[in-house]
Amino acid sequence: MLDQILDLVKQQGQQIVVQNPEVPDSENNAVMMEAANTITGGFQNMLSGGGLQNIISMFTGGGQGQNNNSLLSNPVVSMMVGHLAGNLVKKMNLNPAVANGIANNIIPGVLNNLVSKTRSNDPADDGFDLNDLIASLTGGNAAQDNRQTNGFDFQGLIGQLGADTNGDGKVDLSDIVNVVTRQAQSQQQGQGQGGGLTDLIKGFFR
Repeated sequence: MLDQILDLVKQQGQQIVVQNPEVPDSENNAVMMEAANTITGGFQNMLSGGGLQNIISMFTGGGQGQNNNSLLSNPVVSMMVGHLAGNLVKKMNLNPAVANGIANNIIPGVLNNLVSKTRSNDPADDGFDLNDLIASLTGGNAAQDNRQTNGFDFQGLIGQLGADTNGDGKVDLSDIVNVVTRQAQSQQQGQGQGGGLTDLIKGFFR
């Protein structure tokens, strides 16, 4: 699933970054790599902070019919945009207006496509699966280990009208949230010792 996200970044970046005269050609891959890091790191930070329900909301009822503008109103997306813009200025010395323009287009553009393809029933989008996304961000276990999550199907929520299955105004996933949170925290600690998402992203944008 991470490969699919990186591919979406590359697709979105073709016009927003590669064809942008304000971005030096030598920085194209670095800018897209930073965008990919921001998105995957943002998701992982959400999971490790107990924000599984925020991700599920984005992909379920909260994700239906979204466009780039509505996604920008999502506080999580706004944080990703601000984080990316700041890093583009700091690390690549891009003009702040250019950095903001790139971040405000590539982050919601990628996320909008990601949500749309994950919700799609088109066989061509089979590689986009919420279970796989959560598993890849938690070390490959949290969304797949039946002993830990009781076989919970995150992708199956997408076929429902939002994530509130019993009408009480909230998603009853507290136990599963705890499992996913612990797994994401463990995965982040492992990445701090080298490898993981960072190496995958670097290899993709060589």
